[in-house]
Amino acid sequence: MTPAERSEWERITRIVPGYDPWQCSNEYWFDYDRAAFVCAFFPGVLTHTKGEWSGRPLVLEDWQKSILANLFGWMRKDGTRRYRQSFIYVPRKNAKTTLAAGIALFLLFLDGEGGAEIYTAAANKDQAKISFDAAKGMVLASDSLSRRAKVFGQSITYDERMGTLIALTGKASTKHGLNPHASIIDELHTQKDRELVDTLTTAVGARRQPLTIYLTTADFGRPSICNETHDYACKVRDGVIDDPTFLPIIYEATRDDDWTDEKVWFKANPNLGVSLSLEFMREQCRRAKENQSYENTFKRLHLNIITEQANRWLSLTRWDDSSGELTQEQLTEALAGEECFAGLDLSTTTDLTALALIFPPTESRRWTGCLLKFWAPKEKAREREKKDRGAPYLAWSAQGHLTLTPGDVVDYDVIRADIGALSEVYNIKEIGLDRWAATHLANQLQADGFEMVGFGMGFASLSAPTKELEKLVLEGLFWHASNPVLRFCAANVSTEQDAAGNLKPSKKHSVDRIDGIIACIIGIGRTMARSLAITRSVYEDRGLDEV
Repeated sequence: MTPAERSEWERITRIVPGYDPWQCSNEYWFDYDRAAFVCAFFPGVLTHTKGEWSGRPLVLEDWQKSILANLFGWMRKDGTRRYRQSFIYVPRKNAKTTLAAGIALFLLFLDGEGGAEIYTAAANKDQAKISFDAAKGMVLASDSLSRRAKVFGQSITYDERMGTLIALTGKASTKHGLNPHASIIDELHTQKDRELVDTLTTAVGARRQPLTIYLTTADFGRPSICNETHDYACKVRDGVIDDPTFLPIIYEATRDDDWTDEKVWFKANPNLGVSLSLEFMREQCRRAKENQSYENTFKRLHLNIITEQANRWLSLTRWDDSSGELTQEQLTEALAGEECFAGLDLSTTTDLTALALIFPPTESRRWTGCLLKFWAPKEKAREREKKDRGAPYLAWSAQGHLTLTPGDVVDYDVIRADIGALSEVYNIKEIGLDRWAATHLANQLQADGFEMVGFGMGFASLSAPTKELEKLVLEGLFWHASNPVLRFCAANVSTEQDAAGNLKPSKKHSVDRIDGIIACIIGIGRTMARSLAITRSVYEDRGLDEV
């Protein structure tokens, strides 16, 4: 190989973002010919199997050559490969599945390992078969490979060296006893726990040069094997951890980056303009700008930004724009005496409790008014400030936005008295609350003359008012006078969606308290039911749910 060719391979190996494999290579040497050999295998033997490029040679981009050259070109003094693990962190649509399939086939046919067991693994059967099926299609499309291989539904065998490529499905508990030469774990962020990963990575003791490759897009901000591995890879990349046997391939934007900037898209997506079109990214970005609930999806799946929630539901900019033209005091006075529907979110006795009064539009105004009342136990206030990401409970109390009840649990007698006082000012038609939280307080309020209505917490009951609240906010017609506690709740909301497209807030995925928003949705739900002159909801009539 000429000096110019060697220099070019050195340039290619250094394409890895933020990581220079040459800086920690004292004990290792680079085999230029082997790097060139593996990179030639892809376009020389393999073809694309789907889409407009189906049947065409699998020509590599430089970033893909860099991964292959580093994985297979770096060697140890004993002639085995340097790298034993690699974390390939690339957003969706960047052809990582195609790359994984090609790597699996090279390991099976040309890595020189007798009795090689190559596994493609994932969290479920369908995901595990994606890269396997790509590999199977490549084998069937290649005369040289198909002559040497036997292709089955979930395996490909290479009898000349007794090797097997298998799509690994099922529970990790059934996978003990495997002897993997290589494991390619696809979409690591979908693993519910670390059991399958640990099973595969601890089963390689009998192999001379085992290889584990993790391929994934970003996970949510939560404890997970994906985030644990991402953190380790970042520390290797940044030199915090000295592990010259771990190859970190991390393509991502940061939270400080402007996610709408096309330069940032190119930074995070190495195949943008090739397998991923710029027009597609523009369309997805436009959707994220227009629909706040899609913003975190765009950031996580297309920019590899670890987001705090499953889907952040409301744009705080839109929320603030919808605060209305009245101050809190003016709104309170303007709505006095008007008809309203209340939503009461009775949380646990140590948490935030919220009451929302929802005032539907009238002939004289188009907007929906919202007044909030919050309670929390006084003795837990400082503890809650620390637990709820620094939420200023004590300051809110001093400003009159939050009532701190005596003791270390919420005093329902105070709540009862406050609701009674509010009914002297506003015409509260009914109070909706979680039917499973219909405690002694609900019975007391009913005895006080309030109409209490049980409200389901499933998709059937929550979806319509959730979407209605989103619509009102986007149209600037939900006037809440910038209540700071409600704004805190709005900033925390993430949503869940079922297969039918129904939407509801998710307390499980939301990062902090969302009680005020739940109360608003319940109140809006009762408003919608009354506006349609329905005394029993369609779900209740069908025996499915209760509004």
